[in-house]
Amino acid sequence: MTPASAAGLPVMLLPGFATHPARMYRMRRGLRAAGHWVEDWGLGWNLGGTPEQLDRLCARIEEAAARQGRPVALVGWSLGGLYAREAAKRVPHAVAMVVTMGTPFSGDLHANNAWRAYHWITGHDVAEPPVPGDYAVKPPVPTIALWSARDGIVAPRAARGRAGERDAAVAVRCTHLGFASHPRAVETVADQLSRFAGG
Repeated sequence: MTPASAAGLPVMLLPGFATHPARMYRMRRGLRAAGHWVEDWGLGWNLGGTPEQLDRLCARIEEAAARQGRPVALVGWSLGGLYAREAAKRVPHAVAMVVTMGTPFSGDLHANNAWRAYHWITGHDVAEPPVPGDYAVKPPVPTIALWSARDGIVAPRAARGRAGERDAAVAVRCTHLGFASHPRAVETVADQLSRFAGG
Protein backbone atom coordinates (compact mmCIF):
# COMPACT_ATOMS: atom_id res chain seq x y z
CA MET A 1 0.00 0.00 0.00
CA THR A 2 1.12 3.56 -0.60
CA PRO A 3 1.86 5.80 2.39
CA ALA A 4 -0.81 8.10 3.78
CA SER A 5 -1.01 11.52 2.20
CA ALA A 6 0.30 14.53 4.10
CA ALA A 7 -3.27 15.45 5.00
CA GLY A 8 -4.30 11.92 5.95
CA LEU A 9 -3.29 9.46 8.63
CA PRO A 10 -2.27 5.82 8.63
CA VAL A 11 -5.24 4.04 10.21
CA MET A 12 -5.78 0.51 11.49
CA LEU A 13 -9.34 -0.84 11.94
CA LEU A 14 -10.06 -3.34 14.72
CA PRO A 15 -13.32 -5.34 14.39
CA GLY A 16 -15.88 -5.98 17.10
CA PHE A 17 -16.44 -9.19 19.01
CA ALA A 18 -17.39 -12.19 16.83
CA THR A 19 -16.94 -10.15 13.66
CA HIS A 20 -14.48 -10.24 10.77
CA PRO A 21 -12.64 -7.19 9.41
CA ALA A 22 -14.73 -7.47 6.24
CA ARG A 23 -17.69 -6.24 8.32
CA MET A 24 -15.98 -2.82 8.43
CA TYR A 25 -15.57 -2.41 4.68
CA ARG A 26 -17.78 0.71 4.54
CA MET A 27 -15.72 2.34 7.26
CA ARG A 28 -12.55 1.42 5.40
CA ARG A 29 -13.89 2.76 2.11
CA GLY A 30 -15.11 6.00 3.71
CA LEU A 31 -11.84 6.73 5.49
CA ARG A 32 -9.83 6.01 2.36
CA ALA A 33 -12.05 8.40 0.43
CA ALA A 34 -11.25 11.01 3.09
CA GLY A 35 -7.54 10.64 2.30
CA HIS A 36 -6.37 8.21 4.95
CA TRP A 37 -4.26 5.08 4.48
CA VAL A 38 -6.34 2.27 5.98
CA GLU A 39 -5.71 -1.40 6.76
CA ASP A 40 -7.40 -3.90 9.05
CA TRP A 41 -5.73 -5.49 12.03
CA GLY A 42 -4.68 -8.58 10.08
CA LEU A 43 -5.73 -11.07 12.76
CA GLY A 44 -8.95 -12.37 11.23
CA TRP A 45 -12.07 -12.92 13.32
CA ASN A 46 -12.18 -11.23 16.72
CA LEU A 47 -13.21 -14.09 19.01
CA GLY A 48 -12.08 -12.61 22.31
CA GLY A 49 -8.92 -11.32 23.88
CA THR A 50 -5.84 -13.42 24.59
CA PRO A 51 -2.31 -12.34 25.59
CA GLU A 52 -0.96 -13.87 22.38
CA GLN A 53 -3.46 -11.96 20.24
CA LEU A 54 -2.58 -8.68 21.93
CA ASP A 55 1.13 -9.36 21.41
CA ARG A 56 0.51 -10.03 17.71
CA LEU A 57 -1.55 -6.85 17.42
CA CYS A 58 1.17 -4.73 19.03
CA ALA A 59 3.69 -6.17 16.58
CA ARG A 60 1.36 -5.38 13.67
CA ILE A 61 0.94 -1.80 14.88
CA GLU A 62 4.70 -1.29 15.17
CA GLU A 63 5.22 -2.76 11.69
CA ALA A 64 2.57 -0.44 10.22
CA ALA A 65 4.08 2.60 11.94
CA ALA A 66 7.53 1.67 10.63
CA ARG A 67 6.21 1.30 7.06
CA GLN A 68 4.45 4.65 7.24
CA GLY A 69 7.22 6.45 9.05
CA ARG A 70 4.81 7.74 11.68
CA PRO A 71 2.42 6.49 14.39
CA VAL A 72 -0.87 4.84 13.43
CA ALA A 73 -4.40 5.86 14.45
CA LEU A 74 -6.36 2.93 15.88
CA VAL A 75 -10.12 2.77 15.27
CA GLY A 76 -11.69 -0.01 17.33
CA TRP A 77 -15.30 -1.14 17.28
CA SER A 78 -16.71 -2.65 20.50
CA LEU A 79 -14.20 -5.26 21.77
CA GLY A 80 -11.83 -4.01 19.09
CA GLY A 81 -11.76 -0.74 20.99
CA LEU A 82 -10.56 -2.50 24.13
CA TYR A 83 -7.78 -4.03 22.08
CA ALA A 84 -6.93 -0.58 20.72
CA ARG A 85 -6.80 1.02 24.18
CA GLU A 86 -4.63 -1.75 25.65
CA ALA A 87 -2.29 -1.84 22.63
CA ALA A 88 -1.83 1.93 22.87
CA LYS A 89 -0.70 1.50 26.48
CA ARG A 90 1.90 -1.06 25.42
CA VAL A 91 3.26 0.62 22.27
CA PRO A 92 2.36 4.32 22.61
CA HIS A 93 5.33 5.27 20.42
CA ALA A 94 3.58 3.58 17.48
CA VAL A 95 0.05 4.94 18.13
CA ALA A 96 -1.06 8.43 17.12
CA MET A 97 -4.53 8.28 18.64
CA VAL A 98 -7.33 5.88 19.59
CA VAL A 99 -10.96 6.11 18.51
CA THR A 100 -13.34 3.65 20.15
CA MET A 101 -16.85 2.97 18.88
CA GLY A 102 -19.39 1.48 21.27
CA THR A 103 -16.59 0.07 23.43
CA PRO A 104 -17.49 -0.91 27.03
CA PHE A 105 -14.31 0.33 28.71
CA SER A 106 -15.89 2.11 31.68
CA GLY A 107 -17.70 0.80 34.75
CA ASP A 108 -19.27 -2.64 34.98
CA LEU A 109 -18.08 -4.94 32.18
CA HIS A 110 -21.48 -6.64 32.35
CA ALA A 111 -23.16 -3.38 31.26
CA ASN A 112 -23.96 -4.75 27.83
CA ASN A 113 -26.33 -7.26 26.25
CA ALA A 114 -23.63 -9.46 24.73
CA TRP A 115 -21.74 -10.66 27.79
CA ARG A 116 -23.51 -14.06 27.85
CA ALA A 117 -22.59 -14.70 24.22
CA TYR A 118 -19.04 -13.56 24.98
CA HIS A 119 -18.84 -16.02 27.88
CA TRP A 120 -20.22 -18.85 25.74
CA ILE A 121 -17.79 -18.27 22.86
CA THR A 122 -14.64 -17.50 24.87
CA GLY A 123 -15.20 -19.72 27.90
CA HIS A 124 -14.56 -16.96 30.42
CA ASP A 125 -16.61 -14.19 32.02
CA VAL A 126 -16.13 -10.63 30.81
CA ALA A 127 -15.11 -9.66 34.36
CA GLU A 128 -12.27 -12.24 34.30
CA PRO A 129 -10.50 -11.61 30.98
CA PRO A 130 -7.31 -13.51 30.12
CA VAL A 131 -5.63 -10.16 29.45
CA PRO A 132 -5.54 -8.48 32.88
CA GLY A 133 -5.67 -4.73 33.26
CA ASP A 134 -7.78 -1.75 34.20
CA TYR A 135 -9.58 -1.02 30.95
CA ALA A 136 -10.86 2.33 32.22
CA VAL A 137 -7.32 3.74 32.47
CA LYS A 138 -6.79 6.11 29.55
CA PRO A 139 -4.00 5.30 27.10
CA PRO A 140 -1.16 7.88 26.97
CA VAL A 141 -2.31 9.13 23.55
CA PRO A 142 -5.34 11.20 22.45
CA THR A 143 -8.38 8.98 23.01
CA ILE A 144 -11.86 9.65 21.62
CA ALA A 145 -14.89 7.59 22.69
CA LEU A 146 -17.82 7.37 20.28
CA TRP A 147 -21.06 6.28 21.91
CA SER A 148 -24.75 6.09 21.03
CA ALA A 149 -27.94 6.38 23.01
CA ARG A 150 -29.37 3.97 20.42
CA ASP A 151 -26.58 1.43 20.81
CA GLY A 152 -28.85 -1.37 22.04
CA ILE A 153 -25.97 -3.67 23.07
CA VAL A 154 -23.45 -1.65 25.09
CA ALA A 155 -24.70 0.74 27.77
CA PRO A 156 -24.05 4.34 26.66
CA ARG A 157 -22.36 5.22 29.96
CA ALA A 158 -19.92 2.31 29.52
CA ALA A 159 -18.97 3.42 26.00
CA ARG A 160 -18.95 7.13 26.84
CA GLY A 161 -16.70 6.79 29.87
CA ARG A 162 -15.91 9.38 32.48
CA ALA A 163 -13.64 12.42 32.44
CA GLY A 164 -10.08 11.20 32.73
CA GLU A 165 -10.85 7.84 31.08
CA ARG A 166 -10.79 9.42 27.60
CA ASP A 167 -10.06 12.86 26.18
CA ALA A 168 -13.45 13.38 24.58
CA ALA A 169 -16.77 11.57 24.15
CA VAL A 170 -18.76 12.08 20.94
CA ALA A 171 -22.37 10.98 20.46
CA VAL A 172 -23.35 9.24 17.22
CA ARG A 173 -26.92 8.43 16.18
CA CYS A 174 -26.58 4.77 15.20
CA THR A 175 -27.01 1.26 16.57
CA HIS A 176 -24.15 -0.82 17.91
CA LEU A 177 -23.83 -2.70 14.61
CA GLY A 178 -24.11 0.61 12.79
CA PHE A 179 -20.78 1.83 14.15
CA ALA A 180 -19.03 -0.28 11.51
CA SER A 181 -20.89 1.09 8.52
CA HIS A 182 -23.50 3.77 9.19
CA PRO A 183 -22.77 7.00 7.26
CA ARG A 184 -22.97 9.04 10.48
CA ALA A 185 -20.39 6.82 12.15
CA VAL A 186 -18.05 6.91 9.15
CA GLU A 187 -18.41 10.69 8.93
CA THR A 188 -17.75 11.13 12.64
CA VAL A 189 -14.62 8.96 12.63
CA ALA A 190 -13.31 10.76 9.52
CA ASP A 191 -13.95 14.11 11.24
CA GLN A 192 -12.07 13.08 14.39
CA LEU A 193 -9.11 11.83 12.34
CA SER A 194 -9.06 15.03 10.28
CA ARG A 195 -9.17 17.18 13.41
CA PHE A 196 -6.16 15.32 14.77
CA ALA A 197 -4.27 15.43 11.47
CA GLY A 198 -4.92 19.16 11.25
CA GLY A 199 -3.26 19.70 14.60
